[in-house]
Amino acid sequence: MPYADIPGVRLWFTDTGGDRTPVVFLHAASGTTESWVYQEPAFVEGGFRCIAYDRRNWGRSESAGPAGAPGSASDDLEALAIHLGLERFHLVATALGGIIGLDYAVEYAQRVISLTVSSTFTGVQDQSYMEVQNRLRPAEISNLPITLREVGPPYRAINREGTARWLEIEEGSRHVIPPEAAQSARSPMTYARLSTMKTPVLMLSGDADLLSPPTMMRLVADHIPGCRFATIPEAGHAAFWEQPDIWNRLVLDFIGEHER
Repeated sequence: MPYADIPGVRLWFTDTGGDRTPVVFLHAASGTTESWVYQEPAFVEGGFRCIAYDRRNWGRSESAGPAGAPGSASDDLEALAIHLGLERFHLVATALGGIIGLDYAVEYAQRVISLTVSSTFTGVQDQSYMEVQNRLRPAEISNLPITLREVGPPYRAINREGTARWLEIEEGSRHVIPPEAAQSARSPMTYARLSTMKTPVLMLSGDADLLSPPTMMRLVADHIPGCRFATIPEAGHAAFWEQPDIWNRLVLDFIGEHER
């Protein structure tokens, strides 16, 4: 698969190609392009061009040139869109990718046909939201082994092979990221900023998600004009992996409503 040479990084990406409407996937902190193995076939069958990439500091993407300001992940996505000649596309994101997706959709609204955000704590910094987040996700949850805090109990109970593969991807996902290499949003995420969104947004939450439970995500959805919200039954933080048939159908139905 090819690399995209953009400022400061060579982004590894996959692209099914063609002249269909693109869908760009943004992976979690625990993932890479390999995480979307259950999505790509379904979305291609649904009539879409699928693009996924390893974000800066993840997977097979490589730093390029001397160390410098890492910029924002949204700017990296915009550089990739320019590199690939994408005018408009659907953006589908999970977990940390969801924070980037929200930031990008505000900053580059002209590019985004629709935004799907799954299983994310959104990055909102309003004090009222942070208080709820701190109550729902105390240190005891954050310090659990990653499979316990991210993969729901029903999936772990019945799918040992799938859980092992998810963990394999997670263990190979991240580079060592020194503080100076960490990226930040283009602007702080706030309820006020989200209230300006004009892009159609779907928010999804696994009903067994310890990190981003439905209650927490609904607080954010309520501040996005016209935001649609749905829960994935018997799914944890990795809902797209644990319940791909349900997850894919909800997303495909949503983006299908907003096709050009």
